[in-house]
Amino acid sequence: MGGFFGATSKHDCLADVFFGTDFHSHLGTRRGGMAAYDQEIGLQREIHNIENSPFRTKFEHVFDEMKGTSAIGCISDSDPQPLLIHSNLGTYAICMVGAITNAKALIKQYLSFSGGHFTAMTGGLINATELVAALIDQKSSFVEGIQFAQREIEGSASLLILKDDGTLIAARDRLGRLPVLIGKREDGYCVCFESFASMKLGYSLEKELGPGEIVEITADEVRQLAAPGKEMRICAFLWSYYGYPTSTYEGINVEVMRCRNGEIMAENDPILQSEDALDFVCGVPDSGIPHAIGYANQSHTPFARPFIKYTPTWSRSFMSSKQQERKKVAKMKLIPVHDLIQDKNLLFVDDSIVRGTQLKETVEFLYDNGAKSVHMRSACPPIMYGCKYLTFSRNNNDMDLIARRVIVELEGEEGFKYMDEYADGTTERGKKLRQTICDKFKFASLEFQSLEGIIQAIGMEPCKLCTYCWSGKE
Repeated sequence: MGGFFGATSKHDCLADVFFGTDFHSHLGTRRGGMAAYDQEIGLQREIHNIENSPFRTKFEHVFDEMKGTSAIGCISDSDPQPLLIHSNLGTYAICMVGAITNAKALIKQYLSFSGGHFTAMTGGLINATELVAALIDQKSSFVEGIQFAQREIEGSASLLILKDDGTLIAARDRLGRLPVLIGKREDGYCVCFESFASMKLGYSLEKELGPGEIVEITADEVRQLAAPGKEMRICAFLWSYYGYPTSTYEGINVEVMRCRNGEIMAENDPILQSEDALDFVCGVPDSGIPHAIGYANQSHTPFARPFIKYTPTWSRSFMSSKQQERKKVAKMKLIPVHDLIQDKNLLFVDDSIVRGTQLKETVEFLYDNGAKSVHMRSACPPIMYGCKYLTFSRNNNDMDLIARRVIVELEGEEGFKYMDEYADGTTERGKKLRQTICDKFKFASLEFQSLEGIIQAIGMEPCKLCTYCWSGKE
């Protein structure tokens, strides 16, 4: 994933952008960057690797090195950004959140007629943000260029641009798969992905851009450059997993949705009518916790935290580049509360089950510490398809997904004809999928939230939600 924050003000706004960008750190783990415009200095830019250290520590000296009344910042889970571009449209800084699945074809097409070139990264890869800029620069205005780029891109691209006069241009991706919000304060405006970031900095919500909408922003006004489209496909995973709990998208708060989702899951769960009563309902930290609270409230089963993640020094299990070391760090972070585990029947709710590797280790940890049984519930349906539109739940191979691997074990590729049945826990195939995963991971039982249930929890029209990773339907 990734996220951005920008501001334009009548005063220096670097501090706002520093803190606003840092508030998006949960969305990316690889690169952080800032660009600023000052009337005397012009455009400035700084990028750092944040794989082993958070954004704020890498940019704590930025106030000695940069200043400006307009600035943008980006957290990226992929390529370094923002980039500084010099083109026929002028000099500008640009950052992008999204994914380009047809990048190779677009690069080949561009090079075939332009006589231009791209800066190659390690392995010959091309920075996706530079590719977007190359598409934009083929047209005579930013509006034409952005709309052209978004038509050509298969995937999605939400953009934030800082021009060499301090003006910001914000564009939500064509189908609104991710949010872009505008905040207002008496001294200027901000642009962000996470709504709480603007609120913490004293901005009030001015508007949420519609799908494909483009606006130009100065310290004095927000001017619409292109009206929003009518069709929307906002990512449903925003609410179930990677959105921050305090954020609101399309008027729907993340934490509220997750609690409601847990309540819906508990309404018809047969485990609650079985003879073996549960001792506690628990959430897999962190985003599984509110789903579990909703489940516990609805089922009238006590909520508990049988283990705590120790994060003061090991905040990220992905700090090491070696898988074995990452697994060691992840294991060392889990601190048990033995009184809440020993001889207890536990039901855990996780936000999702993608590959299942870390979840398996967590359940083994619980049994090693004396759990009598561990039941598992996924707050979303089985993930059957790698995402084509964003960088979350994307895999090099769809066979990385535990649901797909189990289907192949059971029926070979012939089983892919029956994906809907495997997703449905009431069918024979669905029951077999769940039992097979239980056997692999030593779950006492397993169930997934239904597609209808998660849509109900979000509360939007189904046609406005992207559920491709669960349903395979675009």
